[in-house]
Amino acid sequence: MDVIPLDDPTEAQIEQWHAVLTAVHAAEPAGDPAPVREQTARLLRDAGRRLWAAADGGETAAVAELRLPGGPGADRPGEIDIQVAPAHRRRGLGTRLMAVAAEGLRADGRGSVIAQVLAGTPAVPFLESHGFVCVLTLSGLLLRLDDLPPDRVPKLVAAGPSGYRLVRWRGMVPDEYADALARAKHAMADLAEYEGLPWDADRVREMAEMVAKRGDDLYTVAAVQGTAVAGFTEIVVPAGAPERAAQYDTAVVPEHRGRRLGIWVKAVMLEWLAAERPEVREIETDNAGDNAHMLAVNEELGFRRQRESREYQAAARDLPTIHSTRL
Repeated sequence: MDVIPLDDPTEAQIEQWHAVLTAVHAAEPAGDPAPVREQTARLLRDAGRRLWAAADGGETAAVAELRLPGGPGADRPGEIDIQVAPAHRRRGLGTRLMAVAAEGLRADGRGSVIAQVLAGTPAVPFLESHGFVCVLTLSGLLLRLDDLPPDRVPKLVAAGPSGYRLVRWRGMVPDEYADALARAKHAMADLAEYEGLPWDADRVREMAEMVAKRGDDLYTVAAVQGTAVAGFTEIVVPAGAPERAAQYDTAVVPEHRGRRLGIWVKAVMLEWLAAERPEVREIETDNAGDNAHMLAVNEELGFRRQRESREYQAAARDLPTIHSTRL
């Protein structure tokens, strides 16, 4: 078995990586569209990721991606994604890639790593066998814009609460809202318990830069009162496959809850996308399974449940080492 680092992937290596993703999707579609090669190529050329491929019988059979957010040595969990083509599973490829990626994780001084996988797939027992613990269950929802009644979004926009003004931007947050947006992101408790990281203006900008480097477009709508961001929502429209956009963060800070700010900013976002990005026909999102309020907001908008996924976390010290795995 050969494990090859892909520091500067060639066109052939991109094609082989994409073939693995396509094979995994064919076996476990979960209602998602098939991978788009252009998106695969942009991901592999992102300098913020470390990549490895494993060959089985001369054929690329498994791939691993490790992201180290915040730059070298940052006090934040790494993020790992390992994909093994179904025809090549149960041969130790995933474990070998896990060990190689773990070396990179530990070399960077990271204390832990997180991974998101579909519930009910072989990835779940694989992660659990390597010491990963489920820290969050996510409901995957999908909104088909063509199914929306024509009057739903205008009515929700018109019913917005008084005392707030709306601001919106594409791409990087304007400087005057960077700190306020970071404070609003503290309202999201879902990831904070196991990330343990504060949001600040630099981290807000880092996220926007990451999206821009992929060639995707980030849209933000915020409800502002005075100088404070009371609530906001974000949508990312991927380049090369804009028909399905991705909902990123949505939050309302505690002192402004109960006024339907969440559904208001989401409705304004839908109105904005309809005017600026009419090619968007679907929006996907993940909600924490215990976040009943946001689930209710999304279902009122028209989102329907598609799948369940799970966030797992493991301590870097508990992951396999290269010497403990068999070739």
